Amino acid sequence: MRLLILCLLSASIFLTIRQPVALANDLQPVLQENASVIERPSRQTAGIAIEALFASGAAGVTHFLAQWRDKQVWRTKEDGIFYFGPDARGDIELVDIDTGESAGTVSSRDLVQVKPNSGVRAVIDAALVRFQLSDPDPTVRAVALDTLERSADASQLIPLRASIQEETDPDLRSRKERLEGLLIISYGQSAEERIAAMERFKGDTGIDVRAAINPLLATRLEVAKSLPGDKNVARTLVPGRDIDLDVAYAMLVDADFAPAPVTRADRNAALVSHAADGRIGAILLETLNTEAARDAAYQSLAETGKVPPTVGAEERGSLLANHVFYEVYAEPDRAVTAAAVGTLNSINRAVDLNQLADLALDALSLASIYFLAAIGLAITFGVMGVINMAHGEFIMMGAYTGYVVQQFISNYTVSILVALPLAFAVTFAAGVLLERLVIRHLMHRPLETLLATFGVSIALQQLAKNIFGTQARPLTAPEWLDGSLAFNDIVSISYIRIAIFVLAVIFFLLLLFILKRTRLGLEVRAVTQNPSMASSMGINPDRINMLTFGLGSGIAGIAGVAIGLFAQVTSELGANYIVQSFMTVVVGGVGNIWGTLAGAGMIGSLQKIIEWFNPSNTLAAQTYMIMFVIIFIQFRPKGIIALKGRAAGD
Repeated sequence: MRLLILCLLSASIFLTIRQPVALANDLQPVLQENASVIERPSRQTAGIAIEALFASGAAGVTHFLAQWRDKQVWRTKEDGIFYFGPDARGDIELVDIDTGESAGTVSSRDLVQVKPNSGVRAVIDAALVRFQLSDPDPTVRAVALDTLERSADASQLIPLRASIQEETDPDLRSRKERLEGLLIISYGQSAEERIAAMERFKGDTGIDVRAAINPLLATRLEVAKSLPGDKNVARTLVPGRDIDLDVAYAMLVDADFAPAPVTRADRNAALVSHAADGRIGAILLETLNTEAARDAAYQSLAETGKVPPTVGAEERGSLLANHVFYEVYAEPDRAVTAAAVGTLNSINRAVDLNQLADLALDALSLASIYFLAAIGLAITFGVMGVINMAHGEFIMMGAYTGYVVQQFISNYTVSILVALPLAFAVTFAAGVLLERLVIRHLMHRPLETLLATFGVSIALQQLAKNIFGTQARPLTAPEWLDGSLAFNDIVSISYIRIAIFVLAVIFFLLLLFILKRTRLGLEVRAVTQNPSMASSMGINPDRINMLTFGLGSGIAGIAGVAIGLFAQVTSELGANYIVQSFMTVVVGGVGNIWGTLAGAGMIGSLQKIIEWFNPSNTLAAQTYMIMFVIIFIQFRPKGIIALKGRAAGD
């Protein structure tokens, strides 16, 4: 007997050693309580299981959720114990969930892999965010905020608020406080708290703010015999003006306030069903050859109660007039919706102002492009009085020069720095060559000059097609010019446009310096204002004309490099800017840098304003601008800023 007791005692001790004792903070018992949900979860049941895991206080919940999300949780078929293991097939090396120790290798055929779908993984991610918000690594906290900003709900408000107090990164703290305010708008516990949160976002143009407020102002259509006092009514609707009559009557029918209308198909089916012996009651079937006759036959059946009665126009109008149609807010609290309307109105005003600022930036950017394209033409036209129709092709030559340079210099920053002076040199030489071979022989013969330069324009375009082909060639901007400078969600401007604006300012100041502070500038101004007097003072007008034409052509080449950074480099590139260049020069005033600047600003602003009213039709903008220029020069033929000296000389 003693031997038997000793054996039993030894066996119990052995079993106690072999079977681990479940500690209070072990996760496995909690998993077993929710095993069916964890193994076959849905979006709804997964949330319940996750809440049970958190409420248990067991250790390793967050690690388990991460492994569950990544499909690295297995369950044995024999005893139903959960283990960690890789997402693979064949022999799986299992890891104990509570101890983290190896539990041996088991074939995947003896296991069930816990594989949550995408919806369940989204639920798990949202739950993990609670802990990631307070993670020591700021990168993890930033990722958690990214997740919350995409899809947050009421359950995240409390952990988010708790994490704000211990946040040390000022940027992350600001984002958390903003997100807290947005969540309060939707899920705040009191109307006062939600209203205060909306007050914080007055004038805020962020899309996330409008996304939080718009659901509060969502409405649904309802109908009643009288306007209810217990609902948050947005507005009442008048049938026929605010709501279609048929839609309004259908609402009455759905609410059992009016009989359903009898359709033509219903009428015909009723007549067929009550036809007997060639008659419907006392009416012969052969007489039912018109819609009016069939309506009368149906009415006779309705009077005897055999079919539902029809609703006449008068009765229909009376039913519509005796009921109230209204829109009711999804948000039941009137104070909350009033605050939402006020905040949204302030946001809309801020949006309008920012759109105006964005339009002004676009206009400034376009004006700087037109200034670069036109300044060379303004100089040659002002000094020589030559209408150079090939000016656009000098812009095209500059762009192709930049493209060729990038074929030899792979560093885009260096290539642009090399291309700018090289484009100036190439187009300067081309301009001097054109002036020596063509322009100087046609001086003071404007029609012949116009036709000759137009022919040169066509020839240069064809030459570019023969050399580079008809496909657009890339002129790649450096990486530091990628992207945009964004002031908010509405106002932004690309870095390339900023660079072109800076380039335009540099050339404006440089030309002012050349014309005001150098001998060449003095001679150019003398020839521009009075060529005969300048010649009598010892200035060689032919030399000045040559240098001026070369200078204007060189600037066009630099403009081509700048324009090619955002436009397609083709043989027609310059032709797209020649019309605007001439309009800029004519409106601003011939031969005057300040006038060209004013003309570029006016043409650029006018084009953007017209495009803002009709953004889908750029051709209309071009047409309206030409009409404006024609009208403008009727009242101010010398442009905004005219050179009086040249007018006197003429």
